[in-house]
Amino acid sequence: MKKAKVVFISTPALGNLVPTIEFAKHLTQTNQNFSATILLINIPQRPLVQSYNDFLAATATTGNVHFLSLPTADPPSLDQFDATIGFLSLLIQNHTSQVKDALVNLISDSDSDSGQVVGFFIDMFCTPFIDVAKELNIPCYLYFASPATFLSFMCHLSSLDAQVSVNTEFKDSATHFNILGFSNPVPVNCFPSFMLKRKIDGYSWFLHHARRYKETKGIVVNTFQELESYCLNSLASAVADVVPPVYPIGPVLDHNGPAQWHQDLWGHENVMKWLDNQAPSSVLFLSFGSMGSLSISQVKEIAKGLEKSGYPFLWAIREAPKDKRELPNDYTNLEEILPYGFLEATKGKGLICGLVPQVTILAHKAIGGFVSHCGWNSILESLYYGVPIGTWPVYAEQHLNAFEMVKELNLAVEITMDYRDGTTLVSSEKVANGVKNLMDGEGEVRQRFKKISEKCKEVWKENGSSSVFLGQLIDKLLAVI
Repeated sequence: MKKAKVVFISTPALGNLVPTIEFAKHLTQTNQNFSATILLINIPQRPLVQSYNDFLAATATTGNVHFLSLPTADPPSLDQFDATIGFLSLLIQNHTSQVKDALVNLISDSDSDSGQVVGFFIDMFCTPFIDVAKELNIPCYLYFASPATFLSFMCHLSSLDAQVSVNTEFKDSATHFNILGFSNPVPVNCFPSFMLKRKIDGYSWFLHHARRYKETKGIVVNTFQELESYCLNSLASAVADVVPPVYPIGPVLDHNGPAQWHQDLWGHENVMKWLDNQAPSSVLFLSFGSMGSLSISQVKEIAKGLEKSGYPFLWAIREAPKDKRELPNDYTNLEEILPYGFLEATKGKGLICGLVPQVTILAHKAIGGFVSHCGWNSILESLYYGVPIGTWPVYAEQHLNAFEMVKELNLAVEITMDYRDGTTLVSSEKVANGVKNLMDGEGEVRQRFKKISEKCKEVWKENGSSSVFLGQLIDKLLAVI
């Protein structure tokens, strides 16, 4: 069989970059005739992400996966955007010429043993590069690292936008909306964060990107048929000019986690030693993602709730960034943000840390529950390692993910689904009750969670659903040769 090359590019954020890399690895391992080149967008404004980029760029080729660091483009000025997605979208757009040059070089190398470029995979915010792919006659695919429900939401965002008059917010128009891919009406208070204020640039950027998805040859989603069957079947029945062919090929996970490239940052060794001394399935893990942070008043309520619940806990606390282009930081003085006496009262019972290698923590036998921001990577990791979820969405599409897990799939315990930092406050009583339901529960939610968790390991077996869909994608990629 002839050799073939595929090219990937991702938004420079860990939640986008990591699953893109893992999918590229999986594709090339499944079919040895493929090689993959991952184009890296540098982002000095975010040292955590940039250090990961630097690590990748310096890494020797792993299997058939290569990394190519693009020349740095001029960053957007602060007055060009209101929301973080505005900054990222403009930064990505500013790399158009660099991406074209890289693709031209890869195409010119097609006579070598590496083969023809048969596909260019972009992610949800890299839509400017659709035009580059068209110009160079390369089939362009969307790799969507969020759930199928959010994909359906995005594909129908234009029609949703048209339902509400221009000067009206969604919350002022209706309390619920019917959206393809959801079996229940979706409450507005669970809409993604960018939907809350239509006049800021965040909303317009999402609308802009969503309108371009239909221009791709297909959409690869990091999910699996058995998990999101209702939504995937709805997408499959949608007309082709709204939703291109969808390939659910998940769960694609990074089982090593970021500890492999920056262990010292996390205090990794101390955390793992502490967990080793805890009873199996006894510890509650709380983490709100690499971009998640909570107000000090909310941190205090969580602390009081944890103390009331009495369960051992590992809690990753992050301080809000001072610049909207940056990521949260670890706190340097916990006594300033926690209730007086909390650290002493929970000494030995709980451990507070900064950002930790989440997948490594979830894989540990001591973890019995996960209070999660409901980022999709985190949900898939929890499912794979069998750690039940308590929902606490913070930003992006996480409120929609929480709604799906609790109401659509009955796979998670609700602590909150509509938390918005600065406008809502979850009481310590609600925290304590939610933790108790999560850690004590043996009911329908936990049983369903266990069954789906088992499915995670089966979908990649021969004739498993994700294996079949990946085979269909590979056939389509090779058909252009």
